[in-house]
Amino acid sequence: MSKTIAAISTGNAPGGIGVIRISGSDAVSIADKVFECRDKSALSELAGYRAKFGNIVINGEKADNAVALVFRAPKSYTGEDVVELSVHGGLLMVKKTLEAVLKNGASPAGAGEFTKRAFLNGKIDLTQAESVAQLISAEGETSLKASFNALQGALSTKINSVLEKLLDASALMAAWVDYPDEEIPEITDGELSKTLKECKSELKILLDNYENGVIITQGVLTAIVGRVNVGKSSIMNVLAKKDKSIVTDIAGTTRDIVEEEINLGGITLRLMDTAGLRTSDDVVENIGIQKTYQALDEAQLILAIFDASTPFSDEDRELVKRCKDKPVIAIYNKSDCTRSLGNELAEDAFDNVVYVSAKFDEGFDKLERVVSKVLGVADFDSSAPMLANARQKQNCENAYASICEALDALQCGMTFDAVNVMIDAAADELLSLTGKKASEEVVNNIFSKFCVGK
Repeated sequence: MSKTIAAISTGNAPGGIGVIRISGSDAVSIADKVFECRDKSALSELAGYRAKFGNIVINGEKADNAVALVFRAPKSYTGEDVVELSVHGGLLMVKKTLEAVLKNGASPAGAGEFTKRAFLNGKIDLTQAESVAQLISAEGETSLKASFNALQGALSTKINSVLEKLLDASALMAAWVDYPDEEIPEITDGELSKTLKECKSELKILLDNYENGVIITQGVLTAIVGRVNVGKSSIMNVLAKKDKSIVTDIAGTTRDIVEEEINLGGITLRLMDTAGLRTSDDVVENIGIQKTYQALDEAQLILAIFDASTPFSDEDRELVKRCKDKPVIAIYNKSDCTRSLGNELAEDAFDNVVYVSAKFDEGFDKLERVVSKVLGVADFDSSAPMLANARQKQNCENAYASICEALDALQCGMTFDAVNVMIDAAADELLSLTGKKASEEVVNNIFSKFCVGK
């Protein structure tokens, strides 16, 4: 980390301001070469958490008004000297300022390199680093709160609490085994078993809540399916709050999958409006229908749409059959019309049924509540510690398995040194989860998925 790095830290779009971040031992001296303080002082004279107003200077000419904010190591985001140059947010101005910074000695930052330096310098652990990416990509309020709590260390605190218990037990057992003649308090099977059961219970809670956490932070792939002209595209447009799908009275208007991300009650739904189910001689439409069945198989949630004003058709019955044993909400559209007799099959087949009117935007408040219920997140606590991805889950599962093995070994009467091997294995997994023992390959892979500038 000897080189000083720089990148644009604001979005690739015009805005009120654009920020160029510089981090490293030469950050302040490089910034002094492209920023001229209005009072003619130097940034190198500033203490940390100080700002100066002035101008960006490119090739000896003043190019823009700007503000330079100086942070001093170790009290910065990266733990290094950091300067943030805030210029007017036109894309060209931001780009030219970065080019000037690079020309005067900085190196282009790689993807996630600022956050990676924060991790390597001990400012945050690996779970907090991962939460930065989740915070940036959060689409719903619940996801935003959960990601922020992870950044504040909710998961780290829980993992470190379990880890401390394991390490204390391991150290005491190792000392008692290695130095039997010393006056070391003897640990009993009962005490050790109690400690391990407490650790097991805490990890089990994290694992049990994993799926809910993924739903909140990553969203749910949701297929809108039904026969032609039941109002699938109209429902899509109501949920998306815009005319995303084409709506006509012509059967088979939707021939390909139309996708849109929406937020419903704090949950991100990745909606797929699909082609209507029917028998057709149209080659193109049939391709769309096959894609509908594929989407139905892949979806994490199915919104099965039926027409409340018409009797059930063969296509409706086929849809009910294909939705068996899947997470599904049956939606009767056109509830503003006179309800037809002989269309109650969905009410008998599904536990969750909602009546809506896409035409008059009615009934969707109930749909929001039912979606939360079906996905199991109605009582989700965004302040609770949460496993946020497959890597964290795998480490937690491995630690849980090792603790279970240690408990089994105790019950079988195995020696403490043998039990300790399993406890150490569990501790290693938790150390890897927080990054204290993570391999370089794992660390590089995590930060490679970040955007440049973060």
